[in-house]
Parts: sequence; C-alpha cells; structure tokens
Amino acid sequence: MTARLAALLLTLALAVTTVPAHATSDPDDRNPAVTGYALESTPPRVIARNADGLTTVTVVASLLHPSGRRVSTPGARPRRLLAAAHRSGLRAELLLSGWNDRLGDFDPRAAHRLLSSPPRIRRVAGQLARAVRSQGWDGVNLDLERLRRADGPGLVRLATELQRRMPAERTVSIDVSARTSLRAYRQAGYRLRELGEVVDLVQLMAYDQHGPSWSGPGPIGALRWQRAALRAALRVVPADRLDLGVAGYGYTWPRAGTGRSVTVAGARRLVRRDGAVARWRPAAGEWSARLSDGTRLWWSDRRSYAARVRLAEEHGLHGLAVWRLGSADRLIRPLIRPGS
Repeated sequence: MTARLAALLLTLALAVTTVPAHATSDPDDRNPAVTGYALESTPPRVIARNADGLTTVTVVASLLHPSGRRVSTPGARPRRLLAAAHRSGLRAELLLSGWNDRLGDFDPRAAHRLLSSPPRIRRVAGQLARAVRSQGWDGVNLDLERLRRADGPGLVRLATELQRRMPAERTVSIDVSARTSLRAYRQAGYRLRELGEVVDLVQLMAYDQHGPSWSGPGPIGALRWQRAALRAALRVVPADRLDLGVAGYGYTWPRAGTGRSVTVAGARRLVRRDGAVARWRPAAGEWSARLSDGTRLWWSDRRSYAARVRLAEEHGLHGLAVWRLGSADRLIRPLIRPGS
C-alpha cells in the first residue's frame, strides 16, 4: 500500500466514523431543540436556508421492504442531505419509513411482518446500524404507521435492538401518531411507557387531525387537540424526551373529488390568485380560506409554529419536530424557549 493510498483510506475512515461535536453536545445549548424532516428529494440548499432554526435534520432515507425482511440502503441523495446538515453544524438522522409508493400509504402488512418476527427485527436493526456506522448518521428515526395493537411489543423490541447495536453516542427516536388517550395510543401499536424508556426521543406527530381523504375540512392539528394528545403522552413519557410535531403544510377540500396537500407558499398562492380572504383561526392556531369555486383550505404556517413553540414551553418539552422542510415557512430560531 502506498503512502498516498494509506492517507486517502484514513481520510475516508474519519469521514464516516467521526461524530460531529454537535451530536453529543448538551441538548440545552439551543433550547428548544428543533427537528426538521426532509424528503430525499429535498434540495440541500433548503437545509442551509433553515439551519439557524434547526438542531437536527431527519431524512426519509430508508424504506421497509414489503416482506418486512429488509430495508433499503440510503442512496446518494439522502447522503447529500446528511453532508449538508453536517456542514451547517446540525445533527442528521436516518428515517426508516413504512411508506409504500404503490399503495400511496403506509404498509401495515409490511410493518406487521417485521414486528411480529424477532429474527426480522434483528436483521433490520443490523442493517440500520451498519448504515449509521458506514455513512456517518447521528441516529435512526423510526416512522412506522398504521400499526396494529399486536405490533406494540415488536416496536419496542425493534427500538431496543437498535439501541443495543449502535454506538452509545448515536440516538434512536420514534415517530408516534397523535392520540388523545393512552388506550388509543396502545390500540394504535404504541406502548408509550415502554417506548419512552427505550428510545432517546418520542416525536409526537400532532398533525393530520383532518385531511381530504379521511375527514371534512378542518385544522391540520388544532391546538386543543394537540394539548389533549400531549396530556395523554406526558402521563408516561418524560417531557424532556418528547417533541411536539408541527405541520408545515396544508390541505384542500374541493366541492367535487379528493383534495390534496399544499405547501404553505402554495396555500397562500391559491388564496391570492383567487382573490379570497385568508382568516386566522386563533382557537386552532391555523389559517383557513374558502375559494370562489367552493374549495376549502386549512394550513399551518410560521404563525402556527410560533403558537406551538409556546405550547412546547408550557409543557417543558424537549422541542419540536416540523414536517417538512421545503414545504413549511423558513424556520428561524424560536424566540420563546422552555424555561425562559
């Protein structure tokens, strides 16, 4: 081996194994902590644009195979976002998603096949841990939705196995669909007490309260509903291990047909082009509008986000988690901080 080749290999090894200082820094350095979710198609410049308001970027980087036996390895685009996050001094987590493009939804059968099989759990945990080590991610985020009550023990087992296999300085977080009672969480496959003892962070997806394919027009995640979901979760999950999920998008409800999701900028554009009037709904903490063709809109923007920062402060939460970068308004460092 030549000296030049040896030096190159050493450089590459350091690039994938060195954990940035921010990954193990005191979480109180920039309270409240803020996670921004990113699709693998998100341009890296979006990370830089929002960096001042973030502590972690969580990238949808790995998909669960329908068999439940394996997960996809993060490709070039997620790795570019990982690099962009580290350049901005942010942590970067790899998100394992149970989404299935063919179904256009989360795949409950794939999740059940995984979570009902200890050998599959060990195999998938090993694959994720190897990706974290080899590519330099700061942790793994689990986003398995549409679960069954019977999947609860397997989900806890998966999180436990991940913690066992990864270096101590890497983290395991989990996304949990908001419910308003512990019984409802358990029915949805989330054993919150056990998960809160195993993972480093529970991120409460407190959005999609209403949507065009499952409800009539209404808030994406009303403040009152979010408070109820938090009250239930905080009975068993410590506040310093809980993030409040915040919507950075909206939905449309046309008179005929099915509506769609819209970015915050897209919602404003629809209203402006139609000449409609957007109204701030203080009880919900969101905006709504009715277009001239009868289409209804609800969306959550920077003013909505500020209200959720205050809600996080009220409950002393670890922080907030925003779905998603590139759709939400630009994130800036919250002016209101827990304990301030």
